[in-house]
Amino acid sequence: MNNGNIQVNSLLEEEYRLTEEQKSNYRQDGHILLNNVADTRLIDEFRPVIGAEVKRQNSQSVPLSERGTYGRAFIQISNIWEHNEEVRRFVLARRFAQIAANLMGVDGVRIYHDQALFKEPGGGHTPWHQDQIYWPLDTMNTITMWMPLVDVSAEVGSMTFVSGSYHRGFISKLVISDESHKTLGEYIENSGLPQVNYGAMRAGDATFHAGWTLHCAPGTPTETMREVMTIIYVADRTRILEPDSKARENDLKKWMPGKQPGDWVDSPLNPLVFGK
Repeated sequence: MNNGNIQVNSLLEEEYRLTEEQKSNYRQDGHILLNNVADTRLIDEFRPVIGAEVKRQNSQSVPLSERGTYGRAFIQISNIWEHNEEVRRFVLARRFAQIAANLMGVDGVRIYHDQALFKEPGGGHTPWHQDQIYWPLDTMNTITMWMPLVDVSAEVGSMTFVSGSYHRGFISKLVISDESHKTLGEYIENSGLPQVNYGAMRAGDATFHAGWTLHCAPGTPTETMREVMTIIYVADRTRILEPDSKARENDLKKWMPGKQPGDWVDSPLNPLVFGK
């Protein structure tokens, strides 16, 4: 292993120190922005590899103008770590997993899955939704790291989060759609809960949000691709729920193969990345 790889591996293992205030704010709001989670050396190392995998696996051939709302929102490639050893190093990094565990206040976390979410130039908005309606997981302790691999201008911004919404748990069964945007938008307006958009982000900054946190994302009015890599974590020692929707049935089969309701979330696709 050359010195460059040794240095990158060290950065992937290095602890990101959180303050007590940051942990408290996350547990109150269900979202947080952290700066420089991955420095320029990590971005330079992994952005080209992730981008190449997105290009290789992307099967979208329909023009942007002819797609539905979900299709216009982003190019979505999942579990890249299964197919690329370099991306595996990034996704399974102890540095990111430790942040996830410390924000949630749990002893250990496992991978649920990863997703590259590349919003194309002129791409549409991502409607209001809760991630966890897709996940048959018997816990409140789920979290997503959302990291741009390129600088994101204020014009594009981060996702918009509804502070405190995750404490309400399940709100609506609606999957990401025009209907979810309208219905949840009305719910948010009536709830009185504040909305937060962190604005411009540098490559390697990251937001973390809970699985039940209501959120959406604006479209991309710029001529550049919004390249984002996400990693979804679930607390260790979490049981699988009986799926109550087709979406959750699909997730059980895809992300926890061979497992049944009541089992632990510990399939080969759910490695323990922090904890014992």
